[in-house]
Amino acid sequence: MNKEALEKLQRRSVRVLTAGQVLSGFGLGSTLSIGALLAEHISGTASWSGAAATFSTLGAAAWAIPLSRIAYRAGRRKSLATGAALAISGAGFVILAAATMQLLLLGLFLLGAGSATGLQARFAATDLPSSKTKGKDLSMVVWATTFGAVIGPNLFGPGEVLGNALGMPSMTGPFLITITAQALATFTFWFGLRPDPLLVAMQAEVKTNQPVAKRSFGAAFATLKANPKAGYAVAVISLSHMVMVSVMSMTPVHMEHHGAVLALVGFTISIHIAGMYAFSPIFGWLSDKLGKITTVLIGQAILIAALLVAGLGADSFTSVGVGLFLLGLGWSAATVSGSALLAESVPLDQKTNVQGVSDSTMMLAGALGGAVSGSILAAGAFLGLNMAALAPVCIALAITGLAIRKQNA
Repeated sequence: MNKEALEKLQRRSVRVLTAGQVLSGFGLGSTLSIGALLAEHISGTASWSGAAATFSTLGAAAWAIPLSRIAYRAGRRKSLATGAALAISGAGFVILAAATMQLLLLGLFLLGAGSATGLQARFAATDLPSSKTKGKDLSMVVWATTFGAVIGPNLFGPGEVLGNALGMPSMTGPFLITITAQALATFTFWFGLRPDPLLVAMQAEVKTNQPVAKRSFGAAFATLKANPKAGYAVAVISLSHMVMVSVMSMTPVHMEHHGAVLALVGFTISIHIAGMYAFSPIFGWLSDKLGKITTVLIGQAILIAALLVAGLGADSFTSVGVGLFLLGLGWSAATVSGSALLAESVPLDQKTNVQGVSDSTMMLAGALGGAVSGSILAAGAFLGLNMAALAPVCIALAITGLAIRKQNA
């Protein structure tokens, strides 16, 4: 393909990825928020609500690697469609979860494939060479998640009404919406990404007679070791995600304990998700103009403000809502700028390999945060959880300082 044809395909691919992200975003809020409430409802204890977040994020971590391998072998089209299809089966198991906790955890594990798909989609926006900056294209796909992700939690109430009308187990009705949205996303990726942007880029690389590098865990870690900026990007993305998951996943439980109705919980999560995605183009622009590392630093500052507002205002639903919005905003700044830095720091022949490891590491960090968050909430209340979440932020600030020092050396 000539330059003009590549530019045209790039624009078309970003439009398809945008549409797919809009649809898949409807299932994001349900995965952690309703899953945490379901776990507590079935088990009768808040500690199991943390397990819900753990299995969802573990699922995303586990699926990230195989989905990236599918992308390398068969292209983004088949990889993204496969991930969305797996999420459909996960939602089905969640609906059956009233029988046993095991079914719920299995369903959330499979739903994690939907999260892994959304993460991979942002990298798919940078597969082809383009006159636009990587931060802008990547952030636009992240931004596309806003529509479905913000509207999705506000459908908790209507979804529950629908579920009750159909005689479904309590709190499982919203997952009917998840199934519908993920099915539409599957068709969008499958039929829309033709020709496949990654396969086109890889074919162009082969034509230049460049040697094809080995794809393996060892090769991915060797690439990260040889590219300190890429290694730094993976670290800050993972730490920021740990902070976000640990606090966000326990917010519905905290609010329910203080008398909040499901609709208010859904609205609060909507505000949080709006912070995660709606302003991502701004952070994409900032990462291109001010620099990726500087934008990561801005994100960490916002995360500190979020934890202080939500933690110190734990008894006020308004303060919790503002804190959750800032939590999403800080996550967005760190994730968009960190992902753009990673995308530009590794060669194409290792892109899917490193991307899979990065997404898996990110989700494992989130799983760790979710695993301990329920126990911390039970022991130290919502204030204690937010103060504990400052620890990963401090680590991210420390390694950012080292990165800036090396950059200026």
